[in-house]
Amino acid sequence: MDVPVVDASARAAAAAVGTDPDELEARATSDPDPRVRAVALAALVRTAPRRASVPVWRRAANDSDARVRRRAAEVAPKLGRAATSAVLVALLGDDDAWVAEAAAYAIGEHPRPSRAAITAVVRAATAHLDPLVREAAVAALGAQGQPATLATVLAACTDKPAIRRRAVLALAAFEGEAVEAQLRRALEDPDWQVRQAAEDLLAVTP
Repeated sequence: MDVPVVDASARAAAAAVGTDPDELEARATSDPDPRVRAVALAALVRTAPRRASVPVWRRAANDSDARVRRRAAEVAPKLGRAATSAVLVALLGDDDAWVAEAAAYAIGEHPRPSRAAITAVVRAATAHLDPLVREAAVAALGAQGQPATLATVLAACTDKPAIRRRAVLALAAFEGEAVEAQLRRALEDPDWQVRQAAEDLLAVTP
């Protein structure tokens, strides 16, 4: 997955955005430069009442440019329950992995995600082709801590090292014999950061 590049022109686009709510809404919805739309959306969500920013946020979540959709996912936690699970699920299924990763995080931070949203995160944690999305999905499951998702977090403890580390940390939200058993297995993990995370959770001293 290519890493987004923030260049001088992007910074210039950000500087072009004002602070007036009406101007922000106009720029977020109709500016021809997607970088300006993304920056204006973030500014609008940060400064305007939710009743004004939520419709613009929904539109941004369906923007033709992935940078704007990603920003919609990134700012979703600021909207609380107004950031509907249905929109976040759609963003999680985005073809752009950066958008999907941000959406997974947003669902993890949601105050009351729907059952469909949790199901979508479980699916992403187990089957998404991009490891960064799987990692973000596992973190989201840990943030929500719903007991029914424990099996998915345990399964993630056998994934790539970065995902194993995230899964071990996510186990802090769960309890039971299976959790302790997995943490003790993680003490023997080839990756030292996985071992360290398990030691921290088990309060094991070297």
